[in-house]
Amino acid sequence: MNYVTFGGVTVGLILLGYELVSWWPGRKALMKDPVKHASRLLPYLASWSYGCLTTLGVGGAVGFVSGTVLGLSNWLGDVALVWGVGGQGGQSSARTTFLPLSGPGLGVVLICTACFIAAVKKAGEEQAGVLKRGAWCGITLGTSSGVAGFAAVPLATAATWVGDRVYGAF
Repeated sequence: MNYVTFGGVTVGLILLGYELVSWWPGRKALMKDPVKHASRLLPYLASWSYGCLTTLGVGGAVGFVSGTVLGLSNWLGDVALVWGVGGQGGQSSARTTFLPLSGPGLGVVLICTACFIAAVKKAGEEQAGVLKRGAWCGITLGTSSGVAGFAAVPLATAATWVGDRVYGAF
């Protein structure tokens, strides 16, 4: 089972903060055309959602990669907390129950994986970085007990619902 530590949540929040600061167009520009500027966050949000889905009981190669990224993020964040600011690492209050994905829901995650890989390959260097950071952030925050973790329940429900509709047609 995937769990997140304080360090892992810290890494996820750092990634989110980095993206928001990089995106921020300024108050005046945002007020002038909010839709244009808000739409620049959609690729990050989509890849964040994908990363979050990969932590929800997904096994196989996708689950292995997601679990490895989460484990490395936990370690990196815990080391940064202890040696960087003199804090403490350790397990955070991660959700102990996961909404499992159905078989068709897992099929949707696999389809999303293929789409994510294609999007990263097709994107330019800067946009590929945005997509990768979004997925990484989703992996680290998807099992947290905060607001980001609560987003995992509707994502899992939506993936299962779409999978049931798509595969139910066959």
